[in-house]
Amino acid sequence: MRRMNVRLHLPALLGALLTLILAGPAQAAEPIRVGEINSYTGPLAAFTVPYRNGWQLAVEEVNARGGVLGRPLEVISRDDGGKPAEAVKFAEELVRRENVDLLAGTFLSNIGLAVADFANRTRTLFIASEPLSDAVVWSKGNPYTFRLRPSTYMQAAMLAEEAAKLPAKRWATVAPNYEYGQSAVKAFKEVLKAKRSPTPGRTQSTTSPFPSTWPSSCVRASCAGCSRTERWLAC
Repeated sequence: MRRMNVRLHLPALLGALLTLILAGPAQAAEPIRVGEINSYTGPLAAFTVPYRNGWQLAVEEVNARGGVLGRPLEVISRDDGGKPAEAVKFAEELVRRENVDLLAGTFLSNIGLAVADFANRTRTLFIASEPLSDAVVWSKGNPYTFRLRPSTYMQAAMLAEEAAKLPAKRWATVAPNYEYGQSAVKAFKEVLKAKRSPTPGRTQSTTSPFPSTWPSSCVRASCAGCSRTERWLAC
């Protein structure tokens, strides 16, 4: 099993990947093994199955063209069923038994955080494809975890900047009651308050009762007397 000491910036990531790929002439035919974990069953399948179709097509195309620097890609995929404990169990299996070179995937933020913690403890490169939580690379970040998508703060800030331009005085937000939803609402309030200073609008928020493993995919808030309704995509 290869181990890489990568740092939290892009040049280091690229260097680590090149080190992983350039294994020398004697190992030129060995595949680059990727352990992929995601929630492919249950309600989240509407999001994750198309994602899986995409990476499967990409792997076929890359390998048809000769792979990466002469080495084919091999993806070993596992379904965590939307459960953090299952995701960590599969991460352990993929690293210890399947000898993957890196981990990738996860959809929900709580699952991404669980796998990121595992990656840190085992010094395994983890590419988080979907989790939005800022904690993935900030408060709970580590030198082995990288995220592909814009963070919760980045997305909430974009909404808040546009909201601040409107004449609305009261706002309602609805979000799932776990890390993603909590941080999304917090970021929206903070940015809106800063943009509206010294007379920010009043923001009301509520958290949904959905379990952490299955938040609402899209919830519309309604509030008597509120000037505008916001929609949040939970992930």
